Amino acid sequence: MTTHTSTATRGGENFPAPGGRPRQPPRRSSRLPDWIVPYVLLLPGLLVIGGLLLYPLYRVVEMSFHKVGLAQLKANNPRPAEFVGLDNYTHIFESDLFWPSLRNTIVFAALTVALTLTVGTLVGLLLHKLGRKMSMLVIVGIMAAWATPPAAQAIIWKWLFDSDSGVVNWTLNLLPDWFSNLVFGRSDWSGEPWFNDTITLYLVLIIAVVWASFPFIAVSVLAGLKSIPSELYEAAQMDGSRPITTFRKITFPLLKPVFSVLVVLSIIWDFKVFTQLYLLNGGTVNRDAFNLSLWSYAEAFSNPPKMGLGAAIAVVLTGILMVITFVYVRQIVKTEDVR
Repeated sequence: MTTHTSTATRGGENFPAPGGRPRQPPRRSSRLPDWIVPYVLLLPGLLVIGGLLLYPLYRVVEMSFHKVGLAQLKANNPRPAEFVGLDNYTHIFESDLFWPSLRNTIVFAALTVALTLTVGTLVGLLLHKLGRKMSMLVIVGIMAAWATPPAAQAIIWKWLFDSDSGVVNWTLNLLPDWFSNLVFGRSDWSGEPWFNDTITLYLVLIIAVVWASFPFIAVSVLAGLKSIPSELYEAAQMDGSRPITTFRKITFPLLKPVFSVLVVLSIIWDFKVFTQLYLLNGGTVNRDAFNLSLWSYAEAFSNPPKMGLGAAIAVVLTGILMVITFVYVRQIVKTEDVR
């Protein structure tokens, strides 16, 4: 008895199929065109992003062109919002609070981003030098600060800088009078009202935000350092390279993509700081200490509420943030293209 095996034709010649079984063309799991498959896979994520981000953003932009007050917030029979065009934006740029709020927002973000990246990088380098057990212990300790909710952060630092029973005033009073007079120009810190002045208020705010933000930077830098081959550092050490030179010539160039992402995230987070400032400022009492986020809240929930004006301020803040982020990311892309 003879058996016949299937053959596959290629180039005019017949080749027997492995195992005597006929070769079958690969079957497609779907009949969709190849170019549309990635978009179908991305569709669930895009729907989530659209529902949680894009639609609320659209609603805020739409609200910014309307006059929204108590009449529009009623649960029963609310009135339609009155379209006012660009009146809300005109009111923003004509307000005496716009430029001080913009200044506070930009200066605070610039200082906080710089300090956060500096402290986080130094701690990341320290963690890289420590042993495994000690490094893990330090990471758990600093991540507790990063995991603390913003409201709890503000309460902690408000207690530390309290004018009557704060630990900071008590500690400063323990310093020798000659040292305190030389450095600070005063020796008595009893009853120092840190939160009454805009400069000292933002000083405390910067400390609070940096304290809560640098652990994320440190852990991210540590993860990047783990990916750098140790042979590079050994070669630099054999060449007599100093630590600063090693960081400038090896560590920083290799971690530049990590730093780029961290800078963008820090800018976004620090531009939108609200909870800590609101609690440290005692609400909306000190209008000189407003940033754009707190000013938006103050207008939206004033008496009577001006939701449209508050939404317009939020849109301006978002626009400024997008411009700064776009310029920075574009500069990074241009630098990488040149290389």
